Amino acid sequence: MADNNNNKMSREEAGRKGGNKTAREHDKEFYEEIGEKGGNKTAREHDKEFYQEIGEKGGEQTSKNHDKEFYEEIGKKGGKNSGNGSNSN
Repeated sequence: MADNNNNKMSREEAGRKGGNKTAREHDKEFYEEIGEKGGNKTAREHDKEFYQEIGEKGGEQTSKNHDKEFYEEIGKKGGKNSGNGSNSN
């Protein structure tokens, strides 16, 4: 009995090849469009509690993986991007 698995591609390899092909064939606008569609569908299908739960989980993971300096740095970046403390009129 021949081992047919030697000629088969793993699921991981098939996914990587498909993803690379998609990336070559589509531009930024394609990804923006499908991202927006996915975001809109998620918003229709989930409520406020869903977003609170995933936000809490993300916040907990972030606090486990980062230190005080990380939060200081992102706070500074956020302040600069919001226009607070900016010299522009």
